Amino acid sequence: MSCTTIFTALICFGFFSAKAQTQRSGWIASFNTFRLDNKWSIYFDAQLRSTDKIKNVQTFLLRPGINYHFNKSVSATLGYAFVHNRRTSGSVTDYVTEHRVWEQLLASHKWKTVSTSHRLRLEQRFLPVTTVNNNELEVIDRVTAHRLRYFIRNLLPFQKGSAFSKGFFAALQDEVFLNIANKDVVNGKTFDQNRFYVALGYRISKIDLELGYMNQYTKTATSSITNNIGQFAVYKRL
Repeated sequence: MSCTTIFTALICFGFFSAKAQTQRSGWIASFNTFRLDNKWSIYFDAQLRSTDKIKNVQTFLLRPGINYHFNKSVSATLGYAFVHNRRTSGSVTDYVTEHRVWEQLLASHKWKTVSTSHRLRLEQRFLPVTTVNNNELEVIDRVTAHRLRYFIRNLLPFQKGSAFSKGFFAALQDEVFLNIANKDVVNGKTFDQNRFYVALGYRISKIDLELGYMNQYTKTATSSITNNIGQFAVYKRL
């Protein structure tokens, strides 16, 4: 087992010891990369996330971006995110949209058969300020917050050999979210959330199908929430 795999497992467990509100939800995600040439590609992911106990849609997310590939292992991305969230104010529940601009650096490497990816992402979040008008949530202003995310993902094929184009694999990943500016408009803290994820997948050429479990630990202004998530994801590299 590689050092990065061990680090992925250890980095998250310290967050889960504190008592928190517990939720259960489901996520569906599609992650896509479309190669234009040897230097440029288009990135796009779409996600649908449920509320607690999968009663309603909590979040609908669209996130396009443009990738520049320095080499086979390192790339940089500039992108935009449309995040449509379910929000409750008093007795009124409605959907409002957060807009984001994001930049990231992605680096990958292998240790024996384990493929590891490291991702550093910076987000400029334009958060809606709402009021209740005619029994609906109305966006009256936007505030800006800045967040830094570090992500590490390990993929372990079950088959032997250096080339992996078809077959089963396991995935182990973790992502830490940190508020780095204007913390008072989110939870007032540097730590925002942590997402630990383990999955079983199957690769068919340039498409990965993946079914996994995610433990999302989120810090709010007054408490914390542990969300137990079942996720189905499709990864395409075209």
